[in-house]
Amino acid sequence: MRDILTVGFDADDTLWQNEAFFRLTQAQFTDLLADYAAPDHLHERLLAAERRNIGHYGYGIKGFVLSMIETAIEVTEGRVAATVIAEIMAAGRDMLAHPIELLPHAREAVIEAARDHQVLLITKGDLLDQERKLAQSGLGELFHGVEIVSDKTPEAYEKVFARHGGRADRALMVGNSMKSDVLPVIAAGGWGVHIPHGLTWALEHAEPPTGHVRFYSLPDLGGLADLLATLHIGTTH
Repeated sequence: MRDILTVGFDADDTLWQNEAFFRLTQAQFTDLLADYAAPDHLHERLLAAERRNIGHYGYGIKGFVLSMIETAIEVTEGRVAATVIAEIMAAGRDMLAHPIELLPHAREAVIEAARDHQVLLITKGDLLDQERKLAQSGLGELFHGVEIVSDKTPEAYEKVFARHGGRADRALMVGNSMKSDVLPVIAAGGWGVHIPHGLTWALEHAEPPTGHVRFYSLPDLGGLADLLATLHIGTTH
C-alpha cells in the first residue's frame, strides 16, 4: 500500500491561537455599541456583514474591522461617532500586532510529520498578517512550502498539492475547521484530520463526515504522529 506523501497544516487555531482575539475584539465592539443594540442582535448583524463581505474583503482581521465599521453605521442609522470608528480601527491594529501563542504540541507535530512527509502550511486570510504570524511562530523553517490562499476549496487544494509535486489522493490535511480543512480535502480525494478547537467562527461550522473512511478526528495535535505512522491508502478506521 502507498503511504501518504504530503501533510498539510492549517495555521489559525490549529497551530496557534486566533479566534480568541476576534472574540475579545467583538466584546469591545459590543460595549462600544451598547447604547444602540443588544449584544445578540449586534452579533447577528455583524455576522451577516461578515458573510456579505467575504467575497469583497476575503478572510482575516482587515475584513473583520471593515465589517464592524459597516455594522456600527447600520445599527446607529449613520449616527455613529467618529471616536467609535477610531476605537474600532485601533482594536484592529491591536489584533494585527498581537503576539503569537502556539497551541499544544504544534511544533512537535510539524517536526514529526516532516520526518517522513512533505509538510505544507496551507492557510487563508490576509497575506501580510499570515506572513507576520508565521514569522513570529518560529515554525516557518519546518515547512517545505507555504500557501496562503483566498479560500479553501477542493480545486484550491488540488492546485496546491500539484504545485508541490503531489496529488490530493496522497495528501492529508490537518485543521480545526470542518468546513475549510476537512470537507474540501476529502472531496478532492485526500484525507482530513479534524483537531477541534474550543472556539470556532460561526462561518466555519459544518457537519462532520462521520463514517467516511478518509475522515479522522484527534483531540489534539499530540496524536498526529501515531496516526501518520499507521495510516495508509486503502485502510479504513
